[in-house]
Amino acid sequence: MLLRQIQYFMAVVDCGSFTDAAERCYISQSAVSQQVQALEKELGASLLIREKRRFSLTPAGEYFYMRCKGLLKEVDDICYETSRIGRDAESVLRIGYLRCYSGQELYQAVADFSQVYPEVFIDIATGTHEELYNLLRHGGVDIILSDQRRAFSDDYVNYQLLSCSCYAELSARHPLSRQESVQLQDLKSVPCILISTKEQRRAEQEYYEKTLNFGGSFLFAPTLEEGRLMVLGNRGFLPVERMGTLPPAHASIRRLPICQGKRQLCRTYCLFWRREHTQYYIEEFAETLRKLVRHE
Repeated sequence: MLLRQIQYFMAVVDCGSFTDAAERCYISQSAVSQQVQALEKELGASLLIREKRRFSLTPAGEYFYMRCKGLLKEVDDICYETSRIGRDAESVLRIGYLRCYSGQELYQAVADFSQVYPEVFIDIATGTHEELYNLLRHGGVDIILSDQRRAFSDDYVNYQLLSCSCYAELSARHPLSRQESVQLQDLKSVPCILISTKEQRRAEQEYYEKTLNFGGSFLFAPTLEEGRLMVLGNRGFLPVERMGTLPPAHASIRRLPICQGKRQLCRTYCLFWRREHTQYYIEEFAETLRKLVRHE
């Protein structure tokens, strides 16, 4: 029995539907259904009574759900404490940020924080939204800089930084690059380049398709640098957000506002950390970065 199967089952019950659970877990609906069925097979008991598009819990399902709620919380606590014990005795602040982030303020925030608190060792990790969330849940990082995609529970501090304008980076050779801005609908004819690991490609694509309404085909690059090289090769456009100050675009790249009608597309960026692990250094770093991105 896999812990992930239990997590998918819990998500189905909490959300009240397989569709919503799939969006919450960033996998396909069919994958959620298959994993729940595999869990039932291993347990030798039906957990759900399925009726067309609705379902209800069997007595076994109700028992399993109630016992697993506490179990998953305990697993998260065990993972976090194990990670904490395994760290060096020195003060450490572990920061995670999106691998597609290209603003300058994070670098300045690390430099400013380190100057004020030289006794604190800064450890950095990058990942997709889902990878960072899992690192935070299991104690791999203390604080993450990420876009707001899910409704975090009250167990997490959701520290909003900025509502960021969205841009498309296009090769100067592409016909759309001659415009002052580009409509989201027009970009559906251009491959969208996403920054993602192989394991998270499906989740990233589904988010851009279903939540942000990006259409057309998708290409993937493991790093922002490789993504921009693909843009220079005129293979597609790279979506970026102005979370603070973006570096100047390459001479052969145009950075255009992405609009829906007359309004520019925006996304919200936040810092997240577990409320029960709030400590002075986390709050100080969060405040340092907030002042920089808001130019206070």
